[in-house]
Amino acid sequence: MTTQSSAAYEIRKTSLSVETIWHERGPRLATPLLVGTAIAVIRNPFAGRYEPDLMPFQASLRELGRELAAGLMERLGASAMIEAYGKGIVVGEDGELEHGAVWHEAGGQGMREVLGQPKAIVPAAKTIGGPGTRLMVPLGHINAAYVRSHFGTAEMTMWDAPRRDEIAFGLVMATGGRPHARIGGLSADAISVHDGQR
Repeated sequence: MTTQSSAAYEIRKTSLSVETIWHERGPRLATPLLVGTAIAVIRNPFAGRYEPDLMPFQASLRELGRELAAGLMERLGASAMIEAYGKGIVVGEDGELEHGAVWHEAGGQGMREVLGQPKAIVPAAKTIGGPGTRLMVPLGHINAAYVRSHFGTAEMTMWDAPRRDEIAFGLVMATGGRPHARIGGLSADAISVHDGQR
């Protein structure tokens, strides 16, 4: 991942990890489920103070969203078919939740661009926390929000981040739904053009 810094933010470190899941105590999958998480830790330019206009900061992070998404896709493999996604944010203690909310647009749109503009909302979780905070990021199908088989979670954590004046921004992608999904609902192969935002 060759993430660059911008004048509006300073990256301290990035992390990229992939889980390979063969089963959940049921039949072994012919092809494992891959769940990848990419995280960038940046200095919070508004730590310790109130900033009324966050829109320029949000706009500056769009490239970070694209770069994290592209790096995650590369790690998952060029042939990987992404079926689920999500995003997460952990804001250090000297920041506020709104400093992390900029990722809803910047990270979400960056991931959509890399994935060819899928239709469904990108599920998200955000919190205030310190180094080692474990955030469970919700996952949903990329083209229809009501595909129950793809409701899942992925852990986003970094042992030394975020520090008080930092923000950890994360993106998650998965190559499928839960390994042994069997609770009904809309199936992925039955998605229609109108199912994206339902």
